[in-house]
Amino acid sequence: MKIRSALVSLIPLIAAACAASTISAPAAPIWSPAEQEAISAWDQRKAGPLDPATEARIASIVAGMTLEQKIGQMTEPDIRYITPDQVREHYIGTILNGGGAWPDMNKHAKVTDWTALAAAYAQAATSTDMKVQIPIVWGIDAVHGNNNVYGATIYPHNIGLGAAHDPALVERIGRATAKSVRATGISWAFAPTVAVVQNQRWGRTYESYSSDPTEVAANGAALIRGLQGNLTGEGDVIASVKHFAGDGGTFNGVDQGENRSTAKDYARLHGAGYYAALDANVQTVMISYNSWTMLDQAGGAATAFGKMHGNKALVTGVLKGRLGFDGLVVSDWNAIEQVPGCTTDHCPQAINAGIDVFMVPEKWQSFIANTVADVQEGRVPMARIDDAVTRILRVKFRMGLFDKPTSASRYTGDAAALADRPLAQEAVRKSAVLLKNDGALPLAPGKRILVVGAAADSFPAQLGGWSMTWQGDETDNADFPVGETMLGGIRRVYGAANVTYSPDGSAFAPGKFDAVIAVVGETPYAEMKGDVRWPAPLAFSPRFPAQSAILAKVSGQGVPVVTLLYSGRTEYATDLLNQSDAFVAAFLPGTEAGALADLLAGSRQLDFSARLSFAWPATACPSGGYPVAEQLFARGYGLSYAMPKRTGRLTEQAIPAMCP
Repeated sequence: MKIRSALVSLIPLIAAACAASTISAPAAPIWSPAEQEAISAWDQRKAGPLDPATEARIASIVAGMTLEQKIGQMTEPDIRYITPDQVREHYIGTILNGGGAWPDMNKHAKVTDWTALAAAYAQAATSTDMKVQIPIVWGIDAVHGNNNVYGATIYPHNIGLGAAHDPALVERIGRATAKSVRATGISWAFAPTVAVVQNQRWGRTYESYSSDPTEVAANGAALIRGLQGNLTGEGDVIASVKHFAGDGGTFNGVDQGENRSTAKDYARLHGAGYYAALDANVQTVMISYNSWTMLDQAGGAATAFGKMHGNKALVTGVLKGRLGFDGLVVSDWNAIEQVPGCTTDHCPQAINAGIDVFMVPEKWQSFIANTVADVQEGRVPMARIDDAVTRILRVKFRMGLFDKPTSASRYTGDAAALADRPLAQEAVRKSAVLLKNDGALPLAPGKRILVVGAAADSFPAQLGGWSMTWQGDETDNADFPVGETMLGGIRRVYGAANVTYSPDGSAFAPGKFDAVIAVVGETPYAEMKGDVRWPAPLAFSPRFPAQSAILAKVSGQGVPVVTLLYSGRTEYATDLLNQSDAFVAAFLPGTEAGALADLLAGSRQLDFSARLSFAWPATACPSGGYPVAEQLFARGYGLSYAMPKRTGRLTEQAIPAMCP
């Protein structure tokens, strides 16, 4: 009887193995000498073992699917352009909402609105005519908290968290973010970014932790551990490390531009975050918009590999081969159209390069039709499709979705899970860097304070891009019900009766105030809209002259001036530093910027602990990586109350209208 029962239990595995034999494996690629050079520059990483039973189940499912069902699994539309009925009809495997997309396009959608829509999509995905129902996964740009959702805590952007030099803090933020995402019925976060930024003209600089690949790797892995947990817990989501590879190293910092580097430098600098991410068990990797040109180590001819979305040597040869990645590879938003010969809804080159899931937000129906035709007409081998679907199902099995739906979480629909104010306040205080303090700080309570600068009372200014909307614009304070502006924090710490707010500084008069707190900042931006294109100077004042003028109005009048700068990059601001008695680089602190007021006051023995994760430039026309000769403050610089240091007047350089 024991022998018989054992044989019976093996029958499903034997049947699955037979089904697997009908699925052809992708043919081994033949690489050119240049491709082989590029691939071999990356250290071989040992992949973890696959679970035989799970792989057998996956093979059985794939063998029973039609071509249309397989392509549906590879297709990822935006919620604005697909209904639940269409998910069912087309066997869609994943969906997303881009920045500025909400249920019913209601910016203030309640958590129950999110969960209702998620449930509708989930029900549709498992109500098809497929032999085996496959659950759907919804992805969201939760890059500094669940930042698309009304009422969610939004944490400091990565540039600030990098300055904290505290991966354990980043991991806790990942854990809190995952719970917030699960509260809305979603289970996939498009984070972390592990770009190693080399030129801060780039509009995505604030998404990077540091110019040091070791720091980037440590923090990226920490966020993944926080987001993913063990993958099957009620507060776990899958992470997506991005953007593979080299997005932080484009020439002149142009978004979606060209990375020019040797194979060894490319792998060493821009690959560090991916080794750490894969070791942290990340389940998805997002491909970058940028292209890569391999420079010859000896100064010979360069080799253009083109756009990453069509780069088989990097996606298949390096990521899936050399690094042993066995999860799914996802494209970026409509990025396939940048591959020569492709459009937004048709790109066999990207499929053959090794991408598994395609963000085709609008033209997803024609993408499916075109891809089916590509397979039928021999432009894409069925083996490549089967590999993609196998990887998609593998991730879904690892998430436990075939046994327990995303909605089966104690956090689903729980509005309280959206917020963690104490954690955000801790992160704000640990990420602000004190660049100058000539005796103005700490500023004890009981003083008469004048606060100037519209940024002091602006959630959008303190949040930056990827905050409710893609660009972080088209929002106001009413869109952020949970949190505290800098002005709110100052009033709380110093008492509203002692605080005068004058956005333009017109209320200033010598002798009327004991101190001035000036809050200035960049306007919100994301991606290419934040680029400071060469030859424009990389300096604050010429970009925001009205704010600079406010500081000039209150400076040098015998009243201490404390300046806080909100920015997504380190940029020339020596003129502002010289107009200030104390200067804080607050970066983009998120919804709890008011916690900085406690730091200014030195409340509860609080002190500055953050140190720059990027060098601070001494010139408005710096070259790419801020060489030592161009640095005002080196990476790792930062003052504190415990270790005071007077800065005095710094040497200013003229800011040209255009860099030479």
